[in-house]
Amino acid sequence: MSDVLAFIDNEVKSNDVVLFMKGTPDFPMCGFSGQVVKILDYVGVSYKGINVLESDDMRQGIKEYANWPTIPQLYIKGEFVGGADIVRELFQEGELQKILADNGIEVAAE
Repeated sequence: MSDVLAFIDNEVKSNDVVLFMKGTPDFPMCGFSGQVVKILDYVGVSYKGINVLESDDMRQGIKEYANWPTIPQLYIKGEFVGGADIVRELFQEGELQKILADNGIEVAAE
């Protein structure tokens, strides 16, 4: 499991925006992952999607890593932002776009 946690830590720290999700950005495998993909695509940010369904260790490891029980999980500049509900609320309030901009991550014009 420590290998998986090291992999997760590396991905979170070496990519500006990372989404640990069920499925891929092109083919989300659950509604919650699909919602976050739509939001990220809408704001026009580039991100790395990591499919947690590829291994049980990955699916369990990401929950341990953030101490957060659900997937998807969004990370911006190494910081855990939240799951689908939190990301949706942040987006609706314009906060997600602000977090991205404050971290120097380019988003599409409104």
